[in-house]
This record gives sequence, C-alpha cells and structure tokens, in this order.
Amino acid sequence: MPEKSNFNPKKFAIIGAGPVGCIVAAFLARGGCDVTLCDVQAQLLEAAMEPGITLSGAEDFSARVTKTTTRIDLLAEDPPDVVIVTVKATALPIIASALEGFIAGERYVVSWQNGIDTELVLAERLGKKQVMRAVVNYGCILDGPARVRLAFHHRPHYLQELDPQSRDAAVGICQALTGAGLDTRHTEQIRNMVWTKAVNNSCMNPVCAVTGKTMFEVINDPIVYSLVDALLKEGVMVARANELMLGPDFYLECLDYIKGAGHHKPSMLQDIEAGRQTEIDYLNGKIVEYGERAGVMTPHHRTLRTLVKALETRG
Repeated sequence: MPEKSNFNPKKFAIIGAGPVGCIVAAFLARGGCDVTLCDVQAQLLEAAMEPGITLSGAEDFSARVTKTTTRIDLLAEDPPDVVIVTVKATALPIIASALEGFIAGERYVVSWQNGIDTELVLAERLGKKQVMRAVVNYGCILDGPARVRLAFHHRPHYLQELDPQSRDAAVGICQALTGAGLDTRHTEQIRNMVWTKAVNNSCMNPVCAVTGKTMFEVINDPIVYSLVDALLKEGVMVARANELMLGPDFYLECLDYIKGAGHHKPSMLQDIEAGRQTEIDYLNGKIVEYGERAGVMTPHHRTLRTLVKALETRG
C-alpha cells in the first residue's frame, strides 16, 4: 500500500515555462490545482492562460494555468504550497535567492531538473528541510509558447526529501502529482536515481550537442557511438568509486536504453542550437569533479565538457 500523508498541497508555482515546466503545469492545472507559471520570458507565458498549455505526442491534452508572472519575488504576495523548479541548473543561485524570503514552514521547493547536486544549490540558501529532489523521465521539445511535444513519457517519476523531517510533506507532494496524472512515487534512493540518470544523460547529451546529431544518428554511427560507450564506462567507474548504487547490470541496461532512442534531440543539443547555456557543468562537469575526489581519471568527460563549453561561448 502506498504511504499516506496529511500534507495536501493545492497551490503550486512552476518556475520555468520551457517544455519541462509546461508539462508539470499542464498536469497540475488539469488536476484542479491552483498553478502559477513563472518565467522571465513574458512571451512564453501569455498562451499558457489562453488558449492554455497544449501537450502532444506521448500526451495529448490542453490545460490553462491559474496565473503567470515574470518575477519570482512576486510569488511572496500569495505564496504557493510548493514551488517546482524546472529551469536550467545554471539559474539556481539566483532562483534560490529570490525564494529565500518566503520559503519556510510548510512551504517546499522541488528540484525537478537534470543534473547532479542541483538540490544542494537550493538547500544552501533555503535549508535542507525546505528542499526536495525529483527524478523525471520524459523527452520533450517546445514547439512554441505553451506548446510541447513529448517524444516519450516513462512513468513513474520519483521524489525524496533532503531532510527526514519533511518526509510527510514529500509523500503529500507525490500524492498531489499522482492525483493530477503525473504519477510520482516517494523513494529513499533519490541520489542513486539522480546518478543513474545523469550517467546515462552524460554519455549521450554532449555527444549529440557537439556533433549536431540526434540520438538515433549517434547510435547508428559506429565511430561516434564508441565515444558514447567510453563516456558510459567512465561514468560507471566514477559512480561506483563514490559508493553510488547503479545496479549490477546498469552498463548493459543503459546500452539497451540508448539503443532504443529515436530521432530525439536531447536538451543539450537544443540549447546549443538556440545559443543558450547548457547544463554540462551539472552532468559531465560533476562526473569529472567526483572522479577527482575518488581518484578516477575521466579524460573523455573532461574533453566533452571542454568542447561543449567552447560551443556555448560561440553562441
């Protein structure tokens, strides 16, 4: 039986009107929650209220959010129960600072992002009791303001509190998300799950970003694919050297998962094509960092991080 909670959040703020944020906002809005969508780009917000966020592909429905804002600090005027952060990890220090004034008590922030240690950046300003981490699994692209196409949506998603005192709240947030159709389970293994996903992403995302190829194209190019394999092996070695549990068959399972990918452009390639900063520092950069801690050499990850950073500066 699923664990039950007395925490019943009804008011949510989603920070980030990109594809990931729009998906969360659409599900919660359709589920009857009060949803505020927040983004600094005003042009992304108007359509979220009228005609509403539209999901297509692996999901197919539309939903209108309650309201929108371009300023995180204005959320303090009518504070949400839960803030879900879906923007790129590079923006976290600024976001944490803006949230610091009103996130306390029974108000919580969820890092709903890719990358390693994103939740710790939030917790530095907000405290561990107020912060939670999620691991999600859908591939998506923004077709236009409030229009998202999902290549896949693999349920369930997972969430865990950083501080055991907030366990009941974490379970309650899982209940609310699941009740809205975004199936989410509470877990005690979020750090291992974060690393499992990050090692997977860090062997494919930067290769696609540097080559300009889709995942399918990378898989079917033997020379390029050999680099993916080398990155995967390095990532596994670093994770195990830091006593993280990926599972005994992770390497083979990851290869099978990668080989099942279609003509999907991972987010890092989308960022490079759009001239945006990527999350390379929170993926390959973190694997390099943890490799140094454990005495594991990571030449492939270090090289890919350098190449992606070079593409970022090119704009």
